[in-house]
Amino acid sequence: MHTETAIEFLGDVAVLQRLPSSSIRRIAEHVIVKRYSPGECVFQEGEPGGGIYFISDGEVEVSRSFRADSHDSQVFRWGKFDHFTQSEPDRQEVIIALTKLTCLMLPHKYSPLMHPYSIWSADANFNTRAHVEKILSLDPLDVNTFRGITLKGAPKSANVYGGQFMGQALAAASKTVHFHKILHSFHAHFLLSGDVKFPIMYQVERLSDVPNISTRRVNAVQKERAVFFLIASFHREEEGFDHQEPTMPSVSDPETLLPEHGLEEGVKLPKNHPRTEASTSTSVEWPTEIRPLDPKKYTRHTKRPPSISYWLRAKGRLPADPALHRCVGAYFSDLLFIQISLNPHRREGIFPSSISLDHSMWFHRDFRADDWLLYVIDSPTAYNARGFSRGQLFNRRGELVMSAMQVGVVRKLKPPMAASNL
Repeated sequence: MHTETAIEFLGDVAVLQRLPSSSIRRIAEHVIVKRYSPGECVFQEGEPGGGIYFISDGEVEVSRSFRADSHDSQVFRWGKFDHFTQSEPDRQEVIIALTKLTCLMLPHKYSPLMHPYSIWSADANFNTRAHVEKILSLDPLDVNTFRGITLKGAPKSANVYGGQFMGQALAAASKTVHFHKILHSFHAHFLLSGDVKFPIMYQVERLSDVPNISTRRVNAVQKERAVFFLIASFHREEEGFDHQEPTMPSVSDPETLLPEHGLEEGVKLPKNHPRTEASTSTSVEWPTEIRPLDPKKYTRHTKRPPSISYWLRAKGRLPADPALHRCVGAYFSDLLFIQISLNPHRREGIFPSSISLDHSMWFHRDFRADDWLLYVIDSPTAYNARGFSRGQLFNRRGELVMSAMQVGVVRKLKPPMAASNL
């Protein structure tokens, strides 16, 4: 079988979708086509199984019994996209072809390809990976469930940063579709505050799969409660019409601008938030570089226009997987976003507050999140305690690669009470 044909099939095998795309490509290079006639034994107790079998056509019957109790037996029927391998030591297994059967068999010597370092990197060491890749790496618990955590040093306030919810949820969704289908849009809702001390369980529902488009719903759960959800759509690349109306503003190159940490207040950082802490398995350094175009220093009480533009990119180098770069783009998009709608209302004695309600994004063209991107944000309106922000992300060639919109609750809080001297 041609490697590209094998890739096309293997990309739809659920147990493989959580692997890095590079691992699936390598598996496709090593699989061997096996064909069986109806009634033929694929393998049975005492015979070498040879490897991991992925059913590409036909059905098998699996008869399984446990050595400790010969009366405790099970019979399964498996079909296309299912997989099997030689049985566990404590059980006996016989697998028979029910129909004409075609399998792609990965020899056991290549089975380490099934156990990559992370969902994004097959071989990379933790210390050489970009910080944002570590933040968006999840633990697959089964083909539809993933676990994420909030790493020490990552953007957050007292609660989980909204961009982390979106980036991790999209990582989970991306690992349940063929890697040839790329994220093109999502619509997210923030339900409850996320607790940074607890893992987040991402439960993926496979809503639809047709040849060119897949749709997924992802629920983020903490303490047995849904705290966030999104619906994402994935589209296989194809040729079509091409035009662009928005023009990237004429601005200074990022190399001519000074770094600025002040923008990180967009995620309401606590005082003394570490930005240079060495990475470990449970912590990362600040994951983004930001170069604002406006050199002026503002306080949270300074009235200013409801707009901002800045260059940003991920620190470090990311794998080439376009799915990861779009997850990182979503992660970026919540930095100082709804807060822009507060700008015209800032003044001394006013303590503004914002809480994200929903967030939508559209991905127009491929981009690298570790290259400089210009984020242009404005807020056309705020009313009835709701602010509305929209953003456009351009690459250095002036191509519009991503659009975002968000609505949030924006309120004027009462000033903190002065401490009593009594």
